[in-house]
Amino acid sequence: MADYTTIRSAGIGARAVQIDEGLRAHMNKVYGLMSVGMILTGGVAWAVGTNEAMVNAIFATPLKWVVMFAPLIMVFAFSAMINRLSVAAAQLFFYVYAALMGLSLSFIFAVYTGVSIAQTFLITAIAFAALSLYGYTTKKNLSGLGTFLMMGVIGLLVASVVNIFLASSALAFAISAIGVLIFSGLTAYDTQNIKNTYLEHAMAADQEWLGKAAIMGALQLYLDFINLFMFLLQFMGNRE
Repeated sequence: MADYTTIRSAGIGARAVQIDEGLRAHMNKVYGLMSVGMILTGGVAWAVGTNEAMVNAIFATPLKWVVMFAPLIMVFAFSAMINRLSVAAAQLFFYVYAALMGLSLSFIFAVYTGVSIAQTFLITAIAFAALSLYGYTTKKNLSGLGTFLMMGVIGLLVASVVNIFLASSALAFAISAIGVLIFSGLTAYDTQNIKNTYLEHAMAADQEWLGKAAIMGALQLYLDFINLFMFLLQFMGNRE
């Protein structure tokens, strides 16, 4: 993994300043895309979740399985297709994905009180900002956490699917606790990885690649936020 100080010191004068400015612009684009995705998700989730007829039409029928698993399928499809998509198409795909994620999360408005959802979102936003800032500024190399955290995500996914059928409260509690820890770590790790990946390619100035990299970075941080929010909501949310 690239080291920020090493890469920056390799540049001199105006070139070093250009790399710094490019990095800030890149990270701003990542956070901007992520924010738009979050707004889409929240808007769709609220519009559907506060409509009892729509909630029943989706979650009281087999359609709920399509809604629940479609975002997961889209993530794998996006990763496989990203190199063949244009920047505009990749950005549109991300926004469609964010809207579909909102549909799959709309049930929370029927299950939890609006106040507890808002409080949990605020706490998640504060925690996410702090963890992402740490990942961006720390001199510690977090790359060693990547494999461990991804194995944890796979384990969480398997356990969550199993618990759909078991409906074990003890397992649900364990999944939530471990999920908060894993996605807290991933927020810091992904932020540092996005930063260092940019720096590794900064000298090439490939605008097509940079555009796609910003979208993939936004997707990574978006998923970290959403998962952190959902696991915290299971701890802190007050049910209707």
